[in-house]
Amino acid sequence: MNDNLMFRPDGTFTIVQFTDLHWHNGEPEDRKTKALMERVLKEERPDLIVLTGDVIESLRCKDPLQAYRDAVSVVEASGIPWVTLFGNHDAERNVTKEQLLGVQLEHSGTIIEPGPEEVDGLGNFVVRVADSNGEAPALALFFLDSGAYSELPTVPGYDWIHQSQIDWYQSQASRIQEQNEGVPLPSLAFFHIPLPEYREAWDREICYGHRYEKVQSPTINSGFFAEMVRAGGMMGTFCGHDHINDYEGRLHGIRLCYGRATGYNTYGRSFFQRGARVIRISQGENDFTTWLHLANGKKVTSPRQHSPVWYSRA
Repeated sequence: MNDNLMFRPDGTFTIVQFTDLHWHNGEPEDRKTKALMERVLKEERPDLIVLTGDVIESLRCKDPLQAYRDAVSVVEASGIPWVTLFGNHDAERNVTKEQLLGVQLEHSGTIIEPGPEEVDGLGNFVVRVADSNGEAPALALFFLDSGAYSELPTVPGYDWIHQSQIDWYQSQASRIQEQNEGVPLPSLAFFHIPLPEYREAWDREICYGHRYEKVQSPTINSGFFAEMVRAGGMMGTFCGHDHINDYEGRLHGIRLCYGRATGYNTYGRSFFQRGARVIRISQGENDFTTWLHLANGKKVTSPRQHSPVWYSRA
């Protein structure tokens, strides 16, 4: 288990989330993606970089392994610890997740772990972030493989977080709580495909940001969100997948957040700039601050508010 991360002396820990690079073959769009990432990292100087899936678009890569190397080399060059998760486009053809994991492990700075073999997916692992004195865990970061496409002929659409992953999460959360004197440790979770509860949050709660496309969550709700609520400690989740959604909303005490699509090699929306999400946690607090860092250098700290229909009519 990688436990080398720690809060800064000022009691903060900052994460930059890039998502949906959709790297191809080094085209001009890929070079724009690289330049954007370098600018964000230079200005934000985070403690950890998380790429939440679809790092490459394997169907459009002449050499998926080389494309993956080129993409992760951008974050490796920063000298900041980093990890890439798997999305539905990373290993669609001519490459496997296992091969891509091998590429990631070739590069310095990654904190990736393959996770238990008996658990569905690849790259299910948890990292504890030590306090500013390096003495005790102050934050837990969960990383999960949300899969690609449903393998059941009766269920169309995207894959979901499976029961074995939920059981794994429950056991890890319980163990961490026991080691924390019976108190749930503040936690965050990262994956690619949004949970069905992202749609529920938009429909029922006040949200902040944009939803320009329907939430492309799985048809099956496997209960992962319910387990996070039950376990306690989970402050927020972060996904990608839907390129022109960037909102966040709180549901049953958990903040459900989209990243901001980073890659130029895929669909977007006019005047909806590429960018990244920045997450800052303060030691000892059970919440976090977050903002978007856009390609033009603007930082969106006060996104527009969306109220559900029932709220607007009240």
